[in-house]
Amino acid sequence: MPKVSIIIVTYNAMKWAERCFSSLRKSSVPLNCIVVDNGSEDGTQEFIKTNFPEIEFMQSVENVGFGKANNMGIEKAYQSGAEFFYLMNQDAWIFEDTFEKLLKVYSNHPRKEEIGILSPMHLDGSEQKLDFHFERYLGKNTVHNSIISDLYLGNVQAFYEVDFVNAAHWLLPRKTIAEIGGFNPYIFHYGEDFEYVNRVRFRNLKILVSAESKVVHDAVQGFYKNEPKTKKEMLTETRISARKQRENRYFDPAYDFDLWREKKEFISNMIKLALKGKLEESRYHYQLYQFFLKRFPAIIQKRNLILNEKHPFLNL
Repeated sequence: MPKVSIIIVTYNAMKWAERCFSSLRKSSVPLNCIVVDNGSEDGTQEFIKTNFPEIEFMQSVENVGFGKANNMGIEKAYQSGAEFFYLMNQDAWIFEDTFEKLLKVYSNHPRKEEIGILSPMHLDGSEQKLDFHFERYLGKNTVHNSIISDLYLGNVQAFYEVDFVNAAHWLLPRKTIAEIGGFNPYIFHYGEDFEYVNRVRFRNLKILVSAESKVVHDAVQGFYKNEPKTKKEMLTETRISARKQRENRYFDPAYDFDLWREKKEFISNMIKLALKGKLEESRYHYQLYQFFLKRFPAIIQKRNLILNEKHPFLNL
């Protein structure tokens, strides 16, 4: 059997810990689990050490963010000779045959070297329907594949290629880690999977979904963790999302990044909006400009690592 290492980053995980880690014990495929705790304050560390002594436990001295903590686990698994790396959220669990069916897709694929990320189907916490976000990602790909029709008509294929799937459940072959590296530590939380997928696709690797393998992601079933109550809160959420999208665009190795052009775009938008009398929007673009002026050096440095390092953000 191939050596599969599961990496789980925990932060106040007691709500899900029992179900999450108990599910790993029931897997028909032997699993090695590495937990990187990001400074939990609810007893997560003690619970895992006491009840799941088989887990390799790593304690971060502080909350270093989701991506950087995952990198710590990935490095440990790589050095231990893992053939597959399974990145899994703390608010998630698997079924007995999850890995059996995932690895079957990998084994039967005619061009294994093309697989960058392999994901199972994500159910929500009720286990009665697809996870809200996962279903949206599938829906966006119906232009390129017939997964929805096939599911409805009972003509499911072994796997489907998609543009994106969130990192709640990712199976990464060792080759992906060696070529793509780890998560970008610039991104503390949320959006690190989008940035990683951009690098995977830049290297002409594929993102596949195994239609027969299923897992659970007990996430909030909606666009927001806390639903905005006012127009101001909604605007804030929208602007945060737009800022993260811009950051991911800057980091995308396929994007022709030019610092002067980016600065010019900000200044042009500020002037145009002000001339149109849209002063609040103009001020927002000024604030965004100030935000990125401070961060452009770090962005450029990380872009250079992505484009030139052998396995960026990992010490292998």
